[in-house]
Amino acid sequence: MPRLLDEPKPRRPAYFWWLLANALALCFAVISWAVCLHVFRNIEIPRNYEILRKLHRLPVLQAYSVLEVPNGTALGPKELYQKFFGLAPKDVERVNTLLMRNYLTNFARPLLLTYIEGDYQVAKVRHLGTADFCNPGFVIRAQALVKPDEFAAAAPYPLHLEYVFPTSDVAAAAFFKSGDVLGVKKSPNCAAVVHVSKLSVEGEAVLLLTVIPLAYGPYQIGAVRSFDIQPPEQVRPGATFPMLGN
Repeated sequence: MPRLLDEPKPRRPAYFWWLLANALALCFAVISWAVCLHVFRNIEIPRNYEILRKLHRLPVLQAYSVLEVPNGTALGPKELYQKFFGLAPKDVERVNTLLMRNYLTNFARPLLLTYIEGDYQVAKVRHLGTADFCNPGFVIRAQALVKPDEFAAAAPYPLHLEYVFPTSDVAAAAFFKSGDVLGVKKSPNCAAVVHVSKLSVEGEAVLLLTVIPLAYGPYQIGAVRSFDIQPPEQVRPGATFPMLGN
């Protein structure tokens, strides 16, 4: 009896491989687009910031003048406390994400842009290092002073600042001494909130705001002293806040 030969398996048509290759290419394109969108839209994530830095696609922080700064709300210590202290931990995290994203993107969408005002008593000063949010420069820790009424003397208020001064003139840190009072106005200082923290200081719950000026140029201290502040060339979104610890 003659031996029957097995029939050869049918080959896949050529268009099957063409469709498969195109489907894989489409999937790759969609994934690449989604990843790129995530990186550019979430620049405040340290990994994304580092990717953009290596690709030389980081936005350059703009050197605003006093007249050019983005529109925002100017608040004194009491209003700042009311706005930020009552936030739940998840809300604080979300606010900090938006504040950092706004700053790094030159306030393309100036959500929550808040300028501080008021008098703040200097507690300590420290030079910025390579592990800080930015450097060179220095940071000042200060506590708000508020009058309980118009006839009373100003008293410490449970609002603290970390006022960041990005400057190459780091010797200017010596101009600020513990006990000095730092008067801050929306104009000309334009110091904007970039991070919100809650701390316990000597058993008291306090609000701590990290602020950085958006208007650059000479910073005047009294009648004869001044130093220049410049926008940081590069920042570190993954740096530890608060910068001066608890």
